[in-house]
Amino acid sequence: MKIGILQTGKSHESLLNKFGDYPDLFKIFLRSEDFVFQTYPVLEMVFPKSPDECDGWLITGSRHGVYEDHEWLDPLRKFIRLIDKKKAPLVGICFGHQIIAEALGGVVEKFQGGWSVGSTKYKYEDRNVILNAWHQDQVVVPPANAKTVLTSDFCKFAGLNYDDKIITFQPHPEFNSDYINGLIENRGKGIVPDDLLIAAKSKLNISNDNALFASKILSFFAK
Repeated sequence: MKIGILQTGKSHESLLNKFGDYPDLFKIFLRSEDFVFQTYPVLEMVFPKSPDECDGWLITGSRHGVYEDHEWLDPLRKFIRLIDKKKAPLVGICFGHQIIAEALGGVVEKFQGGWSVGSTKYKYEDRNVILNAWHQDQVVVPPANAKTVLTSDFCKFAGLNYDDKIITFQPHPEFNSDYINGLIENRGKGIVPDDLLIAAKSKLNISNDNALFASKILSFFAK
């Protein structure tokens, strides 16, 4: 199965040598002999010709906001609507979660409650899970056909399922603790409040449910 990665952001330059870029993280996270990946750096205006080029699609995270003015945002919204119309499987992570919601009728804002970083507890279906977060923006009004499947006290609409054709998550199951530590040390300082960075640093050893979500996403694509 061929999965198209719509790249909307890049790893911090200090993390590239050790971890690779965002598409590399997803290729490791979703490693399977049944899947091949092709990257489209849409933030550089490189888009697929049609949703038929791949069997499924994934939109990465980004440091940008959906409300910013970038030439690639409108074409991305249009492509999301084409994928939705075709009913091809689509996964969105963090910014991907947000831009899909906005493109399909939801509302995304810079959250007044501030940032969520590092190991975070969520309610997923009927269980508690731990995933790494790194965001300030949130979906505050989901599209009408989106069912909330992941939530927390801080982020009400942290995971959405659109008629079993699209699934999106606000946290980063592709980020392990080492990557979060790199963000704390190299990207967060001066942007994220120090107390949140210190708290995130103290939770680096907490185990997470990344493997569960890799399995869920692979199963979603496969079906």
